[in-house]
Amino acid sequence: MRLYLIGHDYKYAAEQILLTLFPAERPEYPEGAPEGERMEIALEKGETLRARCKLVLDGKSFCGEDEAPALRPGSLEEDSRCQRLIKNAVYRAALAAGRPRPPWGALTGVRPGKLMTPLLLSGLSGVEAARRFSEEYDVSPERARLCLDTGRETLKAMDSLEKQDVCLYVGIPFCPTRCAYCSFVSQSVEKSMALIPPFLEALEKELRAVAEQVRRQGLRIVALYMGGGTPTTLSAEQLDRLCGLLEDQFDLSALREYTVEAGRPDTITEAKLAALRRHGVDRISVNPQTMSDAVLEAIGRRHTAADILTALEKVRACGGFAVNMDLIAGLPEDSPEGFADTLKQVLALAPENITVHTLSVKRGSRIALEGSRLPSGEEVARMLSLAEERLRAAGYGPYYLYRQKFMSGGFENVGWTRPGSSNLYNICMMEELCSILAMGAGGSTKLIGPAGGRNIRLTAPKYPLEYIQNIDRVCAGKEEISRFCGQSR
Repeated sequence: MRLYLIGHDYKYAAEQILLTLFPAERPEYPEGAPEGERMEIALEKGETLRARCKLVLDGKSFCGEDEAPALRPGSLEEDSRCQRLIKNAVYRAALAAGRPRPPWGALTGVRPGKLMTPLLLSGLSGVEAARRFSEEYDVSPERARLCLDTGRETLKAMDSLEKQDVCLYVGIPFCPTRCAYCSFVSQSVEKSMALIPPFLEALEKELRAVAEQVRRQGLRIVALYMGGGTPTTLSAEQLDRLCGLLEDQFDLSALREYTVEAGRPDTITEAKLAALRRHGVDRISVNPQTMSDAVLEAIGRRHTAADILTALEKVRACGGFAVNMDLIAGLPEDSPEGFADTLKQVLALAPENITVHTLSVKRGSRIALEGSRLPSGEEVARMLSLAEERLRAAGYGPYYLYRQKFMSGGFENVGWTRPGSSNLYNICMMEELCSILAMGAGGSTKLIGPAGGRNIRLTAPKYPLEYIQNIDRVCAGKEEISRFCGQSR
């Protein structure tokens, strides 16, 4: 869709709300007089900030606007307010044109909790915080309740953290095969087995570089998360060596949880589980995504629902693991009835955590490239509504949530937990409660300043070969951790 920005250059804000309301559209910025189907988005600054949007569709014009008092010119607060006014103006014009109201209303961005938490910290009751949140962003009551519940879990996590606390992330970018919905940077071991040994050598260098920074700054590690990809693609011996190296290089005496994504059941063996337990791993993911063999085949998984049950039996027999199981609403060839059956089977297995994702159709995934048949937004809504109803009835509560681009129906991903089993790393990562020191290909270190101060990211090369070739530069960049910590004190 053609976008004409008048009196401002807030492209990102305009594109975010465009994607929310018109997910099939892509922004264009033509020169010359406005013409065709378009949005004319204007911003006026004075004592009052005023945003207006003229939306032209099928030869008809629809208008929306919003205004608020001006703040200090050039300040971050005024910048944020201008972006919110622009989004609201576009949102109101789209509703006037008959666009359906999204479940998250005019809210964009991946972390709704970042807006709910300040309301709770201000002293508002839960009821009042949810009401204000819903009114300000036109969020549905159901989504406001989810955000309120996860916001309360965020406050608990915040209260448990000290200034020097950090989380570690280790990324293993390999999987047995590539799933049809996947857009992560992960290599199929069928094609890249030879890259695993040099990747692990490079990762060892980065681990040592990060450990030096942790010791120098007196940081305390409270959560360790090994993700990917699928870390259990590695052999038992490789996992044993990697976990041993982490123990040797980092003081893990304050560790409150140690998570490994074993995700794919076709990578789980007794020997690997035993190796992980020897090193203190106490949380593990066994991710079916679906319990339908037909849907598993459609997404490119080379295992069956029966294999998931076998893998979970191995995990429980080993003992000592809290289990997370991922489900995805909106997969190819799935239906609300099929999703309900999956949910029933997974609840019967009684994992400590169940994460319900909404399918996000990323442009780099096979689903997007092949145009697979997908459930409608209305069907996905039924799946998620059923999931919430049954999970709450079974004693699970939501403890973190986030959103992504291109999600079916504009919904969200929610982590559900039994009381006392929430994953601290997931909360810290999504709500940016403390620094995340990441290692591995595509790892994104997030250095979080105190009291909402400045944050910076250090990102490693995405692909294993690129990571291996640039490991010395990656390691040198870890010096930024000390510089950041010194400036933040």
